[in-house]
Amino acid sequence: MHQEVIITCAVTGAGDTASKSEHVPVTPEEIANNAIEAAKAGATIAHIHVRDPNTGKLSHDPKLYHEVVERIRESDTDVIINITAGGGGDWIPSEEDPTKGGPGTDIQTPEERHKPVGDLLPEICTLDCGSLNFGDQLYISPANWLREHAKLIQESGVKPELECFDTGNLRFAKQLVNEGLIDGDPLFQFCLGIPWGAEADAETIIYMRDKLPKNAHWAAFGIGRHQMTIAMQSLLLGGHIRVGLEDNLYLEKGVLATNAQLVDKAVSMISPLGVNPMSPEKARKQLGLKNAHRKAD
Repeated sequence: MHQEVIITCAVTGAGDTASKSEHVPVTPEEIANNAIEAAKAGATIAHIHVRDPNTGKLSHDPKLYHEVVERIRESDTDVIINITAGGGGDWIPSEEDPTKGGPGTDIQTPEERHKPVGDLLPEICTLDCGSLNFGDQLYISPANWLREHAKLIQESGVKPELECFDTGNLRFAKQLVNEGLIDGDPLFQFCLGIPWGAEADAETIIYMRDKLPKNAHWAAFGIGRHQMTIAMQSLLLGGHIRVGLEDNLYLEKGVLATNAQLVDKAVSMISPLGVNPMSPEKARKQLGLKNAHRKAD
């Protein structure tokens, strides 16, 4: 178990959650402020998606990413920025012609998925390491696209967080490492409890952890009611943790949370074990991050 743990706060996500909680940040200002507040509560990393400010729905607009990132970088609060690069992968078969995508289908090429990352050069970005039955839709990330995408990330100097929603994703992430497409010590994220990916339980964490390269850094998160349970299990099994409104809207049953409250709850759970949140500066060194943009003192 770590004595200092990296806490990631996934502040908004891409799901249709803004209609379910008034605390889900939507505008660039709200998203940036939530990231800053989470950092003040103890988060080491802020994981960023953006939303259409008018509808609250998913957006891929690079201008929105630029505003969020610049607001965070210009603040007086240090936090590692982790931009999603997994957008534009949703495919829903048309009822009229199942060979074509129907309403809700949203596909981007690797170049399009990478654009906000390549433009803004955060310290970390996600790389979703395979396709998946994601609830009632399909998330598409074919192997040849992933190799192309991994190369773009590598050339940018950004650290990829290898997101693994199932054991096959983990196998392919290791293949990217073996092919030389991932520099330095790899960083893995186990994404648990999503229908129909890997289950959110300790047995799954142990299995995936034991399949990692020896030099890997890793974390795990669970969605919904599993969020805090998986956070603690990940810590006890030697990993880092992730919380936030992307994965869970509730502080406790019936009580809607803010991002800062979820981070604060995680901190309050680990503190009695003698574990503290790792500072962004120490995490940069441990993970071998580049592209740090710090506001001048």
